[in-house]
Amino acid sequence: MMIPQRDSFIDDDFNIVESPTKTYKMELYNSDFEKKITVKGYTDEREAIEQAIYKIINTERYRYLIYSWNYGIELNDLFGMPIPYCCAEIERRVKEALLQDRRITNVYEFQFENPEFEVVFVKFKADTIFGELDLAKEVRLKNV
Repeated sequence: MMIPQRDSFIDDDFNIVESPTKTYKMELYNSDFEKKITVKGYTDEREAIEQAIYKIINTERYRYLIYSWNYGIELNDLFGMPIPYCCAEIERRVKEALLQDRRITNVYEFQFENPEFEVVFVKFKADTIFGELDLAKEVRLKNV
């Protein structure tokens, strides 16, 4: 029995096809007592990337077995740390988490507010293949 021999795959013609961004649509509702998420229909392109960003920055990395270790953001270890340290780490970690998605090309213009004790509110921008997005995230630095 003879094993086929190949010198290289470089001579082969490859077509790289980008997957569509179509996904299930999450609808977020805030009531007085709780946040509610329902899944209804589909979404694509800009709205899909906004939803992907929301999911990434609201999923604690390494916590859920269903996700790759490259998915989500690490925030739990910031509990109790000084606010200036947290601001620098939040910026670095948001960039690291979002740039894992190839549809996001840049994350920048971070602005931080400390509206109450042990809470940091961060605003930032992200460039995506569907345009620029203005985003925000509240980070609680204590267990609630």
